[in-house]
Amino acid sequence: MAAVRQCVAHRPWLRARGSTLVTILIVLLALAVAAFMAWFLACPCERTPGSHLRGQLVQDPVSDWRFANAVRLCQIQVRTRPLPHAINLNCMATEEGDLYLSCASCEGKRWSTAALNDPRARLRLDAEVYPVQLTRVTDESELDKAWRTRAAKVHRLRGGDGAPAENPRPDDGAWWSFRVVSAATLADS
Repeated sequence: MAAVRQCVAHRPWLRARGSTLVTILIVLLALAVAAFMAWFLACPCERTPGSHLRGQLVQDPVSDWRFANAVRLCQIQVRTRPLPHAINLNCMATEEGDLYLSCASCEGKRWSTAALNDPRARLRLDAEVYPVQLTRVTDESELDKAWRTRAAKVHRLRGGDGAPAENPRPDDGAWWSFRVVSAATLADS
């Protein structure tokens, strides 16, 4: 130890190098913390997942989700460890007001696996966040209804008039749908 102190005492450039290295490490750590906070507070962004959905929390029961069709993409937050996981997803409401989320090649995705394990989630539409419960749809007729509703919304968003062209629903392994129910509605039942 004494030899190291003697070496540093005779070579002041070592002290300068050490303080430069410490400064660089502090700057890199500060940048990493800033990047994490920006991601945590701003995303999901396009295809980049995020963590916590921020917005005005809506605790009132929602039984008619048709207003969700005005939003291009929904953002869903599911419970994962150590942080929640939030992504952008297709969402579509039927004429009766039922809301569905859908995804292609959904099996094994982080969000869908989490939703199957714990159906409690949060849904953001524009700046409002709704506590919801997700249930994977397996009934063929309900899957067909969700698929037709999705096709109609996509058709409208692309500026189409009238009914969309009939496209057969992909098989269950290629396309999944989840029914979304307001957690407040469930609490009132």
